[in-house]
This record gives sequence, structure tokens and C-alpha cells, in this order.
Amino acid sequence: MTSRFDSSVYSRRLAAAAAATAEAGLAGLVITPGHDLRYLLGSRAETFERLTALVLPADGEPTMVVPRLEVPALAESAVGDLGIAVQDWVDGDDPYRLVADALPGAAAAVTDAMPALHLVPLAGLLGTPPVLATAVLRRLRMHKDPAEIDALRRAGAAIDRVHAAVPGLLAAGRTEADVAADIAEAIVAEGHTEVAFIIVGSGPNGADPHHACSQRQLRNGDTVVVDIGGPVEPGYYSDCTRTYSIGEPDPQVAQHYAVLHRAQRAAVDAVRPGVTAEQVDAAARDVLAEAGLAENFVHRTGHGIGLSVHEEPYIVAGNDLPLATGMAFSVEPGIYFTGRWGARIEDIVIVTDDGAEPVNSRPHELVVAG
Repeated sequence: MTSRFDSSVYSRRLAAAAAATAEAGLAGLVITPGHDLRYLLGSRAETFERLTALVLPADGEPTMVVPRLEVPALAESAVGDLGIAVQDWVDGDDPYRLVADALPGAAAAVTDAMPALHLVPLAGLLGTPPVLATAVLRRLRMHKDPAEIDALRRAGAAIDRVHAAVPGLLAAGRTEADVAADIAEAIVAEGHTEVAFIIVGSGPNGADPHHACSQRQLRNGDTVVVDIGGPVEPGYYSDCTRTYSIGEPDPQVAQHYAVLHRAQRAAVDAVRPGVTAEQVDAAARDVLAEAGLAENFVHRTGHGIGLSVHEEPYIVAGNDLPLATGMAFSVEPGIYFTGRWGARIEDIVIVTDDGAEPVNSRPHELVVAG
């Protein structure tokens, strides 16, 4: 796969971003390297002490302000194909003045990834504090286009292939770190460009939702939480959790897990356009509450995913955002018993016109391994 989409995709995104900027009453956007710049141009430029920034006016043509040293790095982006003006600079020039000159006014929005190293001098030159571009770009990034949906499907299929191999890696006597090392190799072998994260939480470590892995040896009777993911080209992430048992589970573990299974299914079934993010969260939480497990569910039900592992929309109480076709997010309720065990089931789903399309298809039941 190529490292970015066809340039026509970025042309449409730039036009939509400019229109949203105008609608917000802003003069323009200033986007430094990060996920927003990759979204708008397919650029993988990095942030250094020298300023690189896309200046996107609400009305007018965009400009790339870039150190002359970094101009060759633009070749991988859509800048050349789209004929975007490049204003290069060398040490001794004032790049912040170049940005200000490319804006039709002082009311600008900046990406939330802009380092203070660049934000402070730019704000001083504009004479008015910039606002965050998050509010302008969030609607665009939340609604995945067909190319993004295809990438998320490929990412989901790739991580499913890794999970298919996990039961064969789980055996009493192996350490969590041993298992994680094998999973890391499989993540790359199955088409990811790198490993983003690996959680192998066995026994009491499974009760820590953000446990990574340790030298703890797996034991017969352990419940093991495996949460893994990484990016596939052009940079879209997988993220999937399944829970395994080393040998037959304790009857109470099996009983509680069955409730979690119903909660995850209820949340996925609740997804459709017009339903709010908090209603999906409540669908999972209510099932657990009815079984007396509400206090054991200690995090939100889900998070958006795309070029970032975590992005909007967040599936959490208090978020009254109505879901819409093309939104993509995780549905991942979990239950955690401190010092004993934990479990989580996670799929990435895409909102369709009449429901949800999970991109993950591995069994949701408690898989017995070892």
C-alpha cells in the first residue's frame, strides 16, 4: 500500500476545512506536523525547532511554510500534486512572519499538536491568541470517507489474524513478556507498519486496564486480557481486545464474563445514526449494572479511531453528540476485580445508515487456551 491516499482525497479535505474555517468566522488555520497535517495533506513531516506549517486561509490559496532543509520531505505528501505554494526559509529568517503574511487576518486557529515553542511567537506576532482548530477539524475527521473506511477494515482484518494466533501463544509457564514479543512479531507480519501497543494482562494484572506486560508467568486458571493494535498504510489504526483463559475458567469468572459479553453486544446493537454517544455507553453500562457489576466498569465504553488511536467521538457519559454515518470508534466495556482478574471485549465499529459494521470478527466468547 502507498503511504497516502490519492491527491484528490486531500484536495476535497482542504476545501472542506477551508469552508469550515470560514463558517467558524476565522481567518485561517495554521497546521504544524501531526495527525491534522497528515489528514489534510498526507504529510509525515515531523516537528523540529524549525517551523513547518500549512497555512490554510478561509478564503484564498494554502501555503506551506517550511525550512529549506525540509523541502525534500514534502515529496511524499500531496503538496506537489495539488500545486500548493511553498514558502521556504533559512536560518535567520522569521518563519512566523511568513505565516502571518499568508493569513488574511489575525483570527487564526492552530492544531492542538502545535508546540509552545512555535505557538508563543506566532501568537505574539498575530496580536491575538489563536484558538484551537479542533472544533473546526473534528467534524471532518470524525466522519470517515470511503478511503478511510477501507483502511480501517484492512486494519481490523490484520489484527484479527493476530488474535487468531494468540491462543497458541498462551501456556502456563510463559511470561507476559514472552507472549508480547511473539505478538509484536505477528502484528508486523500481518501487515502493520509498526506495533502501537500490546497489553498482555494475566491474572491480577488483567485488573489494570492499562497494564502493558511483565515478567509474570502465566498460570493455569488465569484469565488473560490481550489488547493490541498498530497502524496500516496509510496510517490508520487497529485496536482490538479479546480475553482468554488458561484452561477452563472458574465458574464465577465464566458467569461474570457472560454478562460482559452481553454488555458489549448491547452497545454494538445500540449504534445507529441519531443515537448519542452517551446512549451507547449507557447500553453497555446498564447491562453490567443489572448484574451488580457497575462499579467494576471503570472507563468509557469507547473512543474514536483513525489516524490517531484515540480521537473523537468518545463514547462516554455526558457526550450528547448524535452519531452519524461514517463515524468509527471502539466498543470496549470491561470488568476489573483488583488483585484478582479482569476482562475486556473490544471491537472497532463503523456507523452505517442503519446500524454498525464491526471491522473485527474474532469470537467474543472467553477462549480457552493452553
